[in-house]
Amino acid sequence: MSERTDRTSEDTKLRVRLLQTDPKLGDVDGNLAHLDSLVRSASGSDLVVAPELATHGYHLSQVPDAMPLRPDDERLLALGEHAPAVAAGFAEAFRHHTFNSAALLTGGDAWIQRKMYLPTYRGWEERKHFRPGGQLICRDLLGTRLAMLVCNDAWQPAIPWLAAHSGAEVLVVPANSAEAEVGVATQRAWEILLLHTAVVLQSFVIFVNRSGTENQRDFWGGSRVIDPSGEVIGQLGSEPGELDCVLNLKELRLLRRRWPLLQESRADVVARESGRLAAEEF
Repeated sequence: MSERTDRTSEDTKLRVRLLQTDPKLGDVDGNLAHLDSLVRSASGSDLVVAPELATHGYHLSQVPDAMPLRPDDERLLALGEHAPAVAAGFAEAFRHHTFNSAALLTGGDAWIQRKMYLPTYRGWEERKHFRPGGQLICRDLLGTRLAMLVCNDAWQPAIPWLAAHSGAEVLVVPANSAEAEVGVATQRAWEILLLHTAVVLQSFVIFVNRSGTENQRDFWGGSRVIDPSGEVIGQLGSEPGELDCVLNLKELRLLRRRWPLLQESRADVVARESGRLAAEEF
């Protein structure tokens, strides 16, 4: 494993680069080549993050010939061979199914997080094209513990809560969010959501949204990094671009020690009440 990814718990600074891209719908080869070029230029980073479905584009029903990728696809794995670890969204092929997944790629390995909550209402039709994932995975890497929450998964309070109580210090949120209203402007809703997640769960939040227009939808970008105090360390606008930020893990750990909000998960209560709710639904 490379020097950049073979970090230890002694390292307290995590250098992150956000790639706010505008993928071309269905051009998997072209999107992968573009990502590869961007990752190559980020050799000074520890972690590079691209948006949800960065390899395929969002409206896959419009391009049925754009085939999903297996996690061991050489083109995908190659993204993690350029020193930094890379988190990138892709359409994952598994047996007869397709998942909306995010891959964490490093040193020839791929850790896959499948999106669990697939919006299927109004103009969103993900459940028609993807199978929902069923497991949240946290990974020790780069001297910290990471979890990936794919877009709508971050809107479900239980999922980031589970990530933080599983030890995650960094929550990576790749997204495809377009301009819309959900009772409040989508951009404002995301701002509130991300700030709340960072502060309440005492975590760094890395939000990487796509930009551009696809299928008459305008994707608003706004990728950013938020620290556990609610400070926005850096933020992009609506156009494609790159953003470098440094995460101070030592400060996060000191905050969690001084204010141990996560000390008691009461997972027993959550599990019991979740079981009761599940029994009522079936």
